[in-house]
Amino acid sequence: MKIAIAADHGGFPLKADLVELLKQAGHEPIDLGAAECIAGDDYPDYALLVGKAVQSKQAERGIVLCGSGVGACIAANKLKGVRAGVCHDTYSAHQGVEHDDMNVLCLGARIIGVEPAKEIVLAYVNAKFNTGERYQRRLNKVLKIEQEG
Repeated sequence: MKIAIAADHGGFPLKADLVELLKQAGHEPIDLGAAECIAGDDYPDYALLVGKAVQSKQAERGIVLCGSGVGACIAANKLKGVRAGVCHDTYSAHQGVEHDDMNVLCLGARIIGVEPAKEIVLAYVNAKFNTGERYQRRLNKVLKIEQEG
C-alpha cells in the first residue's frame, strides 16, 4: 500500500523509524517531508501535503506527525475526503479504519514513544474498512455532512 507520511519539527524524530517500519512491512512510504528538522515549520503545511496525496489517490492512506497529533488532525480534516484521527493506542488505530474508514493517522511524537508508535502504525495499515450495513450507513452520513458543509 502507498502511504504518504510527513512531519513537522515536533513529529520529525519519529518519522524515520516509521518510514523504515512501513518499508519492512511491505508498504511503499511516500515521504513528503520535512527532509530535516526545521524548528520553525508548521504542522498545517505537512497535513496539507498528506491530505492532498490521499485526495488525489497518490497514496491510499496517510500519516501525519506533529508534537501532539491534534493540530495535524484538525488541519487534515479540513480537506474533503480526508478522515483523520489521532490515535495513541492500537485499538483506536484499527477500529478507526474498520468502523470509520479513517484514511489519515495522526500521531504525537511528544506523546508516545517509538515502539508504541510502530504498533499503532501496523494496526492502522493492516486494518480494512468493514463494509457491513451499519458502518457504510454511518460513513454515508459523514460524507453527507462533508458535502453539505
